[in-house]
Amino acid sequence: MKFTCNQQILAKAINTVSKAVSNRTTLPILKGILLQATEEGKLILTASDLEISIKKEIEATVEEPGSAVVISKLFGDIVRKLPNDDISVSGDDESSVTLKTSYSEFKVITLPVEEFPNIGEKEQNSDRILFDGNLFKEMVRKTSFAASMDESKGVLTGILTEIEENEIKMVSLDGFRLALVKEDVNGAVPNKFIISAKVMNEISKIVADEEEEDINIYLGDSKAVINIGTTEVILRIMEGDFINYRDIIPSENNTKVIVGKELLTEGIERASLLAKEGKNNLIKISIKNNLMTITSRSEEGNVKEEIIIEKEGNDIEIGFNSKFVIEVLKAVDDEQISLNFKTGVSPCVVKPVEGDAYEYLILPVRIPTL
Repeated sequence: MKFTCNQQILAKAINTVSKAVSNRTTLPILKGILLQATEEGKLILTASDLEISIKKEIEATVEEPGSAVVISKLFGDIVRKLPNDDISVSGDDESSVTLKTSYSEFKVITLPVEEFPNIGEKEQNSDRILFDGNLFKEMVRKTSFAASMDESKGVLTGILTEIEENEIKMVSLDGFRLALVKEDVNGAVPNKFIISAKVMNEISKIVADEEEEDINIYLGDSKAVINIGTTEVILRIMEGDFINYRDIIPSENNTKVIVGKELLTEGIERASLLAKEGKNNLIKISIKNNLMTITSRSEEGNVKEEIIIEKEGNDIEIGFNSKFVIEVLKAVDDEQISLNFKTGVSPCVVKPVEGDAYEYLILPVRIPTL
């Protein structure tokens, strides 16, 4: 194997595929990147942790086709430190490769190519979904934070994507909050699937790096193949039934509040500085007439914030984990939002003032009087 390519292009490709390299694995081969120099003048880089595999194709001048598996961190660190120049990479034997530039030369060990996992191809009869890249990134950003971090929760660590003829929804929940976003589309083929929120975030980063307008998703029975420009991501579709989220979201409310999103975010962030009651980052929200009062306390002191609001319905007092509220508010782009309450022990539903582009549900926390 012998090829030459630009340092910056190679470094960017390594950064892309290394998102699939596992740092926790006990299998050394999964810490590697497979390099394949082809007769067609392409260099294909592949990495896999057996859950997600990423393949990236870049231009190269190939003198001798061949393949090698390099250690991702070491190879990546070397390439990133080299100057912006052409890099020549050659496989001296089956146990090492040499990297050369005008003034530098490195020789590094390789791993057995035959041990690298076969990541496979897209399944026959896969359903193809065309997704706008920017839309995908935004929908993932607005939902992924609400997915569970507890691996024992199964599908709740994922994002449910539901595609209907005229609408796409993404949903996530972790038992404390729920995120639902919707976007209008035209002529989509109905489908639904669950993919790990962690993986969806990595795909979003690749979409941003590739600067592609569209991505293609091919859905098989057990895995999905996602094409983003010259990058291909192969991943496992999560098995299991997602919770019927429609039954969780209250359909009625006794109190509706319209408030400026930035004012509310800043007020809760300040109040959370003293929200140290246990580990729940507790704040108390009191709504009376057209005034919202946010309070919190700790051994170090207490705080009170007041915000002018528009209110319909009953006065209410309710407690929340401030972290969960702030994450929801930061996912919303609107200047004003609608907060909907049924009782002081029922979930709060955050909606747009007009339309139904999103719904966020936040469970309350029982707190002592502050």
